[in-house]
Amino acid sequence: MHNDQNRFVADTPGVLDEIASKLLHEHAGKKVFAFYGPLGAGKTTFIKAICNVLEVVDDVNSPTFSIINQYFTKNDETVYHFDFYRLESVAEAFDIGYEDYIYSGSYCFIEWPEKIDQLLPEYTVRVEIEPMEGTLARLVTF
Repeated sequence: MHNDQNRFVADTPGVLDEIASKLLHEHAGKKVFAFYGPLGAGKTTFIKAICNVLEVVDDVNSPTFSIINQYFTKNDETVYHFDFYRLESVAEAFDIGYEDYIYSGSYCFIEWPEKIDQLLPEYTVRVEIEPMEGTLARLVTF
């Protein structure tokens, strides 16, 4: 892992927990995180690492079809994981009651947030994950 301020090169899968810890430490007290990156960039994999750091006891996987997954930590705290890839309109976010989750005070990790950018609170932490051309490494910026 190479670090350039809040830009990290994840060049091995094992380094993701370390980057996840830095993200949570850097943004202590913040609960809404939006993950930007192309299909296959590793958004779900990085969210799994964050959930590992938070000691989530449930299996973490992409809520592609359910749109939202709810997990619990070993301290029985709730974590919400959204995947808005299949969302057809902002109205669908209202239909699932996104605001109940986003403003719940629980951690919210959002994949494909560009589908609902205008609905995200100002304090949302933006995380970008980009594949590095010609390698398996990822550039993680927050």
